[in-house]
Amino acid sequence: MKNILLYLLLFVSAGLFAQNQKSPRVIYPGLFEDVQLARVYADGKSFADAVPKKKPSEIMKAYLAEKNGKGFNLKAFVDSHFNLPESHTALYQSDIKAGIEKHLDTLWTVLQRNPDTVSAIQTSLLPLPNPYIVPGGRFREVYYWDSYFTMLGLKEAGKAKVMKDMVDNFAYLINTYGFIPNGNRSYYLTRSQPPFFAAMVQLLTKDNPDVKLSEYKEVLEKEYNFWMKGSAQLAPGKAINHVVKLTDGTILNRYHDAGDQPREESYREDYEAAKLTKQNPAIFLRHVRSAAESGWDFSSRWFADGKSFSQIITTDLLPVDLNTLMYNLERTIAAANKEAGNTKKAASFSAKANKRKAAILKYFWNAKQNFFTDYNWKTKSFSNQLTLAASFPLYFKLATAAQAKLVAQKLEKDFLKPGGLITTLKTTKEQWDAPNAWAPLQWMSIAGLHHYGYDQLADTISNRWVNLNIAVFKETGKLMEKYNVVETNSKGGGGGEYPLQDGFGWTNGVLLKLLKK
Repeated sequence: MKNILLYLLLFVSAGLFAQNQKSPRVIYPGLFEDVQLARVYADGKSFADAVPKKKPSEIMKAYLAEKNGKGFNLKAFVDSHFNLPESHTALYQSDIKAGIEKHLDTLWTVLQRNPDTVSAIQTSLLPLPNPYIVPGGRFREVYYWDSYFTMLGLKEAGKAKVMKDMVDNFAYLINTYGFIPNGNRSYYLTRSQPPFFAAMVQLLTKDNPDVKLSEYKEVLEKEYNFWMKGSAQLAPGKAINHVVKLTDGTILNRYHDAGDQPREESYREDYEAAKLTKQNPAIFLRHVRSAAESGWDFSSRWFADGKSFSQIITTDLLPVDLNTLMYNLERTIAAANKEAGNTKKAASFSAKANKRKAAILKYFWNAKQNFFTDYNWKTKSFSNQLTLAASFPLYFKLATAAQAKLVAQKLEKDFLKPGGLITTLKTTKEQWDAPNAWAPLQWMSIAGLHHYGYDQLADTISNRWVNLNIAVFKETGKLMEKYNVVETNSKGGGGGEYPLQDGFGWTNGVLLKLLKK
């Protein structure tokens, strides 16, 4: 009874909290910008996650009174008024001799967080009612699409309770905020991430008689409504929010952050980047933020010329992976309604899924490249950036046999390297480009190839990836956020806005899944 009361208290408190959830930049106007632009902390996320020692109004009053005084020290002021967030994984020492599976089993405990409580003094954390797994390192909160790949490992480890807690947390976020934010932070409330919630529910309910798909019917539909908001009133050739209506009436989705200011967790980087583009700063920053919503932040995939960050055009592109995930969401809603006995709604969503499948095969199959690519709805042309997003139609089994064969051939010929699959064919300083590789895309590719019978290639990729993960672990005692699969002795991938992170939720999940298959 005590736990139920605590849950209800959190639910009510957080519900009220959400009505007026302000981000750090709004809470600390002027101070926030000054701290970030002065680079008081090397990582901009540190201050965005900082915990105030007193009420924000008192901190702002003190700042305005002191900031122009002689000898004022900004870092000293911040240190005296805020506690920096903890890095739990930094304290953990792995035992290499115990082996990789023992390490993975221990990490579930290291990366698990207890249910949050609503702080008396507002912070950027959005409290969650159930325990959850974080990625690790600087990523101290739950992340949306990361969690699906983490859950692959949790399922193999027999941790169904943790899986359900995480799925229920995401359902709570949908019910509280209307969607699943990028992560449970107030500065993420302008965007989501690749919609893997339906896939999580499928994973949770498969071979689990204690949980039914229909239990999540309403929240699945709420998430769908978030991604499709505005579509009913949209004219052909126009876009709003996450939806685009092509000139033939086809409706597809894009990534689209609601904000057009520098991201709070990367404020200085975005502020400086906006000075270097010829685009309108607000348009440029929306493209930047929307790429963050994609999870691929950043990649030549989003650049008009395939190489320059200043030419980012994320919202002009219809991404093949996003639309494939939306197809799966529609299919899952149909199945949930069928299970609940609502045959009319089940038929409606089945029709939506079939219509989207036809659109995906029309607008994302690039016959010139013999590969699935994104589609530029403004120029009405295929993107020529070849990426591992092409594996998504195989993973969700909507590619034709002929298309799957061509994708498999290109993956083997152009993407396969000594440590696994590179993310794109472009070598840049962006972390979602070659020579880097990421666990989620390895899994989507491996499983997708298995679906079409390309078992030998899938096993080759799997073996190379697993061997690389284990080799780096034996040398460093760590599992990394990303890896360099071209130079496999590099101990991890490079590039990006922050140092290489270890932990690491989705790497752990995919590795355990591959070890157990």
